[in-house]
Amino acid sequence: MSPFNQAAKNYFPKLKFLTLAITRAHGQNHPEVFEVRELFKTMDKKTRKAKKTKPNLDTELVRLRDITNHYTIPSDACEAYTAVYTMLSEVDEAYQVN
Repeated sequence: MSPFNQAAKNYFPKLKFLTLAITRAHGQNHPEVFEVRELFKTMDKKTRKAKKTKPNLDTELVRLRDITNHYTIPSDACEAYTAVYTMLSEVDEAYQVN
């Protein structure tokens, strides 16, 4: 299994829940989390559609790096917010390896 597919398998189920949680908890102060959630949902859909092949996520990952300032965790972030940015960063790194 490729590094990206392994990362997706490990993290996407958690990210489905946690990206929603951070929109509810942090959306008012960090409106970018809504776009993070939408980008993740697109990535998840493309990954499922690609099955075992590598999906083209270049556009989504470039945008994620931009809106998250390269996954910089805000000072007021909770554990869920921190986990989302950490997992997305690791997914991004694994994608670049493939």
